[in-house]
Amino acid sequence: MNTQKQQKPTLTGQRFKTRKRDEKERFDPTQFQESIVQGLNQSGTDLEAVAKFLDASGAKLDYRRYAETLFDILVAGGMLAPGGTLADDMTRTDFCVFTAQEDLETMQAYAQVFNKLIRRYKYLEKGFEEEMKKLLLFLKGFTESERNKLAMLTGILLANGNISGLILSSLFNENLVKEGVSAAFAVKLFKAWINERDINSVAASLRKVGIDNRLMELFPANKRSCEHFSKYFTDAGLKELSDFARNQQSIGARKELQKELQEQMSRGEPMREIIGYIREEMKKTSISEQAMISIIWSCVMSSVEWNKKEELVTEQAIKHLKQYSPLLKAFTSQGLSELTLLLKIQEYCYDNIHFMKAFQKIVVLLYKADVLSEEAILKWYAEAHVAKGKSVFLEQMKKFVEWLKNAEEESESEEEDAD
Repeated sequence: MNTQKQQKPTLTGQRFKTRKRDEKERFDPTQFQESIVQGLNQSGTDLEAVAKFLDASGAKLDYRRYAETLFDILVAGGMLAPGGTLADDMTRTDFCVFTAQEDLETMQAYAQVFNKLIRRYKYLEKGFEEEMKKLLLFLKGFTESERNKLAMLTGILLANGNISGLILSSLFNENLVKEGVSAAFAVKLFKAWINERDINSVAASLRKVGIDNRLMELFPANKRSCEHFSKYFTDAGLKELSDFARNQQSIGARKELQKELQEQMSRGEPMREIIGYIREEMKKTSISEQAMISIIWSCVMSSVEWNKKEELVTEQAIKHLKQYSPLLKAFTSQGLSELTLLLKIQEYCYDNIHFMKAFQKIVVLLYKADVLSEEAILKWYAEAHVAKGKSVFLEQMKKFVEWLKNAEEESESEEEDAD
């Protein structure tokens, strides 16, 4: 028997020492902050010198790692603790956005500093946008003057395209809204933004990020009305923003109304109930009869699947419109509404090629159903038509218009004989 002690197997191989550069560097912004603060203190209020210092420092300091620290210092003078207060144990500078003069010209100059910095170091774009979102959430921790400067700066940066309108979603924070901070901040912001561009440019940017329909959320739920919004911003000197918001609400209301109307038609609701619903909505939303008849026409024509054969679609259209003529009649009490409907019919028949030959028959049907008057038809024929399919539709209507004119002359002649 082998009594010799069995040797245990051992692992063999070369052991590598971890290189110092491969070790994960500990996050310590202290030295970075001291370098930035020192440079800003030396540059002072000379923002050209500040821009040059920041440009040069990017080659020596780790902007990518300490982007938040960099932007905190440039805006607030030091690193910000949660809630927006300055961290006590850190070095600070008195040369930053919050300590600058509270006027548009100074904020425009600071915007240029940020613009140059981000153009030079493109990787800072995302970090800067995150910083702006954070600063907006910290608004309650800043003084009124600091908020005003930040609002002006934000408006200018939005106008210049340095940040996305998505950052504005921070203003819908419940606590900021409840205390009126969001609305007051928005006034300064939009004034600066519109000053740099115009309301059309602002509107386009808001639409692009889907915030155009959310502006009412700057106010608490009990004040979230078009009237309150309009008065608040008009009194603050931003009537163009009030008008834009009112228009957006109107568009939203029309979309909802159109959706509900289509559903009522698909359910086969009685005509009197549909008419009653529309009248109520017109009172609530102040939609004009001309706008309403356009919506009704669109709903009526989209509530059926049309035959693709030209010879059959006319018959189908006449039958369908005869059913809905009481609805059309209820909202063509004004001459302008009749002309609006005629133009919608013209555009529809032109845009849907199978209806090109149906135009005259549709108009005659609606004339016989007292939806369209001879005055409206004659006015459309003489001057109120649009270019779409003009020659085709005028030719179709020629004989009927002549008949209307003769009937009108005979009627006048009879009246004169009676006199």
